[in-house]
Amino acid sequence: MTSIAQLHEAFLRCTGVCTDTRALAPGSLFVALRGPSFNANTFAAQALAGGCRHAMVDDPAVARDDRYLLVPDALKALQQLALHHRRRFAIPVVAITGTNGKTTTKELVHAVLAADRPTLATSGNLNNHIGVPLTLLRLTAEHRIAIIEMGANHVGDIAELMALAEPTHGLITNIGRAHLEGFGSYEGVVKAKTELVDFLRGHGGTLFVHADDPLLMTKSTGLARITYGMTATADHRVEAGPTGAMLALAWTGSDGARQQVTTRLIGGYNLPNAAAAVSIGRHFGVPDDRIAAALAAYTPSNNRSQFMDTGRNHLVLDAYNANPSSMKAALEHFATMPGERPKLAILGGMKELGANSRTEHEAVIALVRRLGLDAVYVGPEFTGLASSGSTAYADVNAALDAFRRNPVEGRSILVKGSRGTKLEALVPML
Repeated sequence: MTSIAQLHEAFLRCTGVCTDTRALAPGSLFVALRGPSFNANTFAAQALAGGCRHAMVDDPAVARDDRYLLVPDALKALQQLALHHRRRFAIPVVAITGTNGKTTTKELVHAVLAADRPTLATSGNLNNHIGVPLTLLRLTAEHRIAIIEMGANHVGDIAELMALAEPTHGLITNIGRAHLEGFGSYEGVVKAKTELVDFLRGHGGTLFVHADDPLLMTKSTGLARITYGMTATADHRVEAGPTGAMLALAWTGSDGARQQVTTRLIGGYNLPNAAAAVSIGRHFGVPDDRIAAALAAYTPSNNRSQFMDTGRNHLVLDAYNANPSSMKAALEHFATMPGERPKLAILGGMKELGANSRTEHEAVIALVRRLGLDAVYVGPEFTGLASSGSTAYADVNAALDAFRRNPVEGRSILVKGSRGTKLEALVPML
C-alpha cells in the first residue's frame, strides 16, 4: 500500500489531479473514485495511456506497475492527501457556507482579494467531499490566501469538510429552509451550518458575521468575530445605494473617502453577499478603491443573479438553484423592481424538500398571488397546485413547446428554479 507521504511525493511530480477520463491533463494524477453506478478503477489504464503520470487506485487487480498507487480507499486517500498538502501552507483559509448566496459570495470575495494578491478559490461549485480536496490540492507556494466554499445536504457534512480544510476564518451567508429532505428539519439545517462555528470556536478561528442576522449573531456569541452589514454597530458598515435593477452599495473607507459601487448583480438580497466581500477585503488589507473596482467589475454567470436583455424581453435569470428562502427573496425583489414592462415569473420546482415539498410549493404560489404577479410554474412539484388562472407545465420541455406556440415579448421575466428543473433551457425562447 502507498502511504500518504508517498502519495504526496508522487502528487508533487504531477501537474494536477483529475477524476474523469473525459478531461485528462497530461502529467496529472488520476484518482479512481467509485460511485453508485461506476468504478473508475476500470479506467485507470485508459487514464495512464491518455497522459496521466500516476493513477491512484483501490483495486489491487488493476495495479500493474509503479505508475499505479494502490490505496485502501481512493476517496479517503484523496481527502487525506489534500489535508496533508493543505498543512504545508501557513496562509489564511476562509471557509464559506450558507443556505443561499455562498457561491456568489465566494466569487465576490475572490474578486476582491485577487485584486490585491494571488488567491485560490473553489472553482464553480465544487464544494463537497470531493470538490473541497480537489480545491486544496490546487494550492501552490504562490497563493497568499484561499477561499473554500462548502456545501451540505446532511448534518455532519460541514464538520467533515472543516476537518479537511482546517480553515482559519469562516463565513455563513445565512441559514434558510433548504435540503430539508436530507437535514430532516430547519433545526437540522441550523445544526449543520453552525458546524463551521463549532470548528472555529474549537480551533481559535475568526468568523465573519452578518450583523443584521439575529440568528447568526446569537450563534457566534463568544467567538472571535468581525461583523458586517447595515447595522450602525457593525465593524464594517455598508449602506444600500439607489434602488434600481442592479445592486448598489456604499461605505466609508479607512481614509474617510466614500466608496459608491453599482454592481452587475440583480437583487437587493445580494447586498449581504457584497457586504461580506467588503468586510473580508478590508480585514485583509485590500485598499477600499480596489474593493470597489472589483465589485463593480464582477460579472455574474452560470445562471446566478444575471440580467439579460434578449431584445424581446428583460430577464432576471436565477435558475441555478432554488429553495423556499431564496425563492421568497427573489420574488419579493422582482415585484419591486422598477420598470414599465409587465412582469412574469417563470418558477421551477424546488428539489430535496422531502415531506415539506407540497407545503413549501403552496407557499410560493400564495406569495405570488399576494405580490400580484403573473406566473408560469414548471415541474411536477407544482402540478395540481397552481391556482385558477395560472399555468403549470409538467416539465421544461412542455413549457418550451408552449412558448414556441405562444411567444412572450415585451415582458420583464424572472426565471427561478432548482437546477434539476433546467429552466435555463427556456432562455432561447424568451
